[in-house]
Amino acid sequence: MKRREIEALRDQVSCAAVLEHAGFAIDAKESTRRAVKFRRGGEIIIVTYEGRGWFDPLSDAKGDVFRLVEHLDRVGFPEGAERVAALVGFQITGPEWQPAKDGQRSDLSLPDRWQSRRRPWPGSSSWRYLNGERYLPATVLRATVKGDLLREGPQGSMWAAHRDQAGVLTGWEARGPQYRGFASGGTKVLFRLGSDSASRLAVTEAAIDAMSLAAIEDLREGTLYLSTGGGWSPTTEAALRKLAAKPAVQMVAATDANPQGEMFAERLRTLADDAGCDWLRLRPSEEDWNETLKIREKEKRETMEEGGVPHARRPRQGRLRPAEPALDPDGRDGGGSQGVMKD
Repeated sequence: MKRREIEALRDQVSCAAVLEHAGFAIDAKESTRRAVKFRRGGEIIIVTYEGRGWFDPLSDAKGDVFRLVEHLDRVGFPEGAERVAALVGFQITGPEWQPAKDGQRSDLSLPDRWQSRRRPWPGSSSWRYLNGERYLPATVLRATVKGDLLREGPQGSMWAAHRDQAGVLTGWEARGPQYRGFASGGTKVLFRLGSDSASRLAVTEAAIDAMSLAAIEDLREGTLYLSTGGGWSPTTEAALRKLAAKPAVQMVAATDANPQGEMFAERLRTLADDAGCDWLRLRPSEEDWNETLKIREKEKRETMEEGGVPHARRPRQGRLRPAEPALDPDGRDGGGSQGVMKD
């Protein structure tokens, strides 16, 4: 096949067409216009560059449409090119993303774009979204705002900062009632709520989940609540390895209670083994920590309305390796007899 024929196929066949033909489906809830998430069972592929590129968030695999066919079908380039050619004209059924509105694009640098936005305050649109719809308590929101981790995004959304080890802003997770994504031109490293000197590292998949777990644990002392932003980039892995390399660190895999969350947890287990630190699997009672927090807060409000004493559901926990004393009802080290789940 000549080079011009290859280039023509690359223009005519999108990665989305390959994935849909292979039985993948769009996860609209987890997708943005620039990054569309496809799922097939426990497999995940993110399509980028308007369908011309892709990557696997759970591995280093990425590339163009030809690399995608090779990755999925385990074939070489000649056979892969033939399969791509067979998909010319294939119509996908995915959503049509609306063009960005005026003002959503900017030539400003990341720090300037961040500084141009106000911090959330009680009554602001982001505060109402996080406190009213996401049930995050004011105490956690104040701590997050104080750490310069939140900004008011457009159309009622919030921005949650990702920073590197030196504290340099690298981008932000953007979440709102009708929007989710990551800063254009930014790099996912880690959202960090707490001190980098903390010995307990609670790793979640989203900033809202990190804040939700912090709320459930009442901002547990000595804990750094982290979010990978749903990805596993080389920069994220390097940042986690640096944190895990410190003495007496405990790595807590507080990822979602679903197949993707379990795969992330296994990656964290491997990372902890490499670093020689303790590892713990902490599962939310619902699919993620925000859903768990919502149910807890709703039950608490209902109980208070009935004049009773509120109680909270406890997260499901894995066993530390090596074995350590059981956890007391507040989740802190102690000599209690509360049971834990083995992985």
